[in-house]
Amino acid sequence: MASSTSPADVFRHSLRLLLDKDVAGWVALWDDDGVMEFPFAPPGWPKRLEGRAAVRDYMRDYPAHIDLHAVPDLTIHRTDDPATVVVEMRAVGRLVVSGAPYDMTYIAVVTAVDGRFTHYRDYWNPLALPQDGTADFTGSDR
Repeated sequence: MASSTSPADVFRHSLRLLLDKDVAGWVALWDDDGVMEFPFAPPGWPKRLEGRAAVRDYMRDYPAHIDLHAVPDLTIHRTDDPATVVVEMRAVGRLVVSGAPYDMTYIAVVTAVDGRFTHYRDYWNPLALPQDGTADFTGSDR
């Protein structure tokens, strides 16, 4: 668990877990009823995950598809709601299947209460991924 329960600290801790390929630890940061949304999800990909179990199912194979190396750019903006932050970040690594570089810019609106993610709206660009299926880490049950 993060040493502080501020949304910014929880988010920073979550990045460390992803970089360490600790998906179980990352999922443990979620509230049982947490919601993850992907407003720009392409057809066939989930737009909304409800509950920690759904987030776990979505992320279960993440390290087998994306080998995340670093988050070289990270800016966390506070909002008028003390439980919510807006995150701008860039993540780099490689796609495991193809070996191709992974370089993705994200904007996320993240709410964390008592050290747990309760809402996470992820504005990532699916058009930046290869269209050959090598980056499909959502499982076959999308």
